[in-house]
Amino acid sequence: MIEFRKVNKVYPTGTCALRDVSFSIKEGEFVFLVGESGAGKSTIFKLLTCEERPTSGQVLIDHYNITQMKERYVPYLRRQMGLIFQDFRLIDTMTVGENVAFAMEIIGESPKKIKQRVPLALSVVGLRNKIDEYPTELSGGEAQRVCIARAIVNRPKIIIADEPTGDLDPLNGESIMALLERINRSNGTTVLTCSHDRVLINKMRKRVIELQQGVLVRDEPCGQYFPSSESPAAWIPFVGREISVSNGDEESAKRKAESDALISEGEAALLQLRLEDEAEAKRKKSTGKERDLDVFSSIERESSESGIKEKSRPLKLSVRRDIHKRKSPSPVEVECDEDKDSERQSDVKKERAETRPDNRLSEMAREDDLMDILRQRSAQRRARMSLDERIKQLQDAYTSDARKDVVQDDEKDAGAQ
Repeated sequence: MIEFRKVNKVYPTGTCALRDVSFSIKEGEFVFLVGESGAGKSTIFKLLTCEERPTSGQVLIDHYNITQMKERYVPYLRRQMGLIFQDFRLIDTMTVGENVAFAMEIIGESPKKIKQRVPLALSVVGLRNKIDEYPTELSGGEAQRVCIARAIVNRPKIIIADEPTGDLDPLNGESIMALLERINRSNGTTVLTCSHDRVLINKMRKRVIELQQGVLVRDEPCGQYFPSSESPAAWIPFVGREISVSNGDEESAKRKAESDALISEGEAALLQLRLEDEAEAKRKKSTGKERDLDVFSSIERESSESGIKEKSRPLKLSVRRDIHKRKSPSPVEVECDEDKDSERQSDVKKERAETRPDNRLSEMAREDDLMDILRQRSAQRRARMSLDERIKQLQDAYTSDARKDVVQDDEKDAGAQ
């Protein structure tokens, strides 16, 4: 549904908003995008709506690369999305019903369809009785529900919510998230929401993608949100690093892990082992190249331990993305990790099978190419018509001159006689 492939974004001011960001979101998923201010969350939303273009990399929606989309097709892309903003952005001079209907009017929907859908959308959010009231007469929670109704009235495939609970009290915030979850579950709509509400995120246990200074540092299917002030000190410098050690070199491994990860005394960190078979070890030794294997096992390592246990085969240590202050992973996380591996395998099979995707965006691209061909043919046809007209004019002129010559010859003959 949504895929980022090695996306980098550098603004004209020189600010690097995203660094080599890659992730994919399936149709029907509910995903939280978290991170401190300036982490790159808003940039991701702008790239999805084509408000900004990436410096490098690809952004795909329904397997179509929207980074190459022409500007005249961007409105068609945005029709597939429902946008929810933190500051509501309702028009105060319009009633609730008119605000929701406006989203349909600007794309040219018929009045009949508007009259049918607007009351239904307001019924979904529980505001059918507020259809004739104005935004200034609503509470904050009710205004946000109107925004959700406006976002779903066109039945989009994707809902993008930017801090939908930021200006709401905890009770209203929880009801808004419950409403988005119900829309996601009942309609199969993909929901991507940015939030700083740690309590709600940890309670819902949806997929969590975390950004830190433009870098994707965590992607968990049943994740939680730990602000930087509560995260282990090792979080940022340790993520993405790998430490290769020889078999049995325990002290070296411990020294490297502690120096690179900056793990404080008494803090726990989850590490990941990538085991290499004997054939791979021989190939690595002969070629000097490394290859990641699919065999993984998780261990818990505390900085207060005396060392790392020796394994019978060479090991490659890398941090596990769900580092938190706990001693062992819960059964729920283990189950989620297994589900994620199976989902990745199915994604690979699906990508190989779908060599030529058929969707609305690709159809528009083909229509654009067809229109270019028709324009070229039309120009050629006009050129041929102009040439034919010129030939006809020359023929008429030649015929006229020939007739004049015949008349003059006849007059001369008559005069001679």
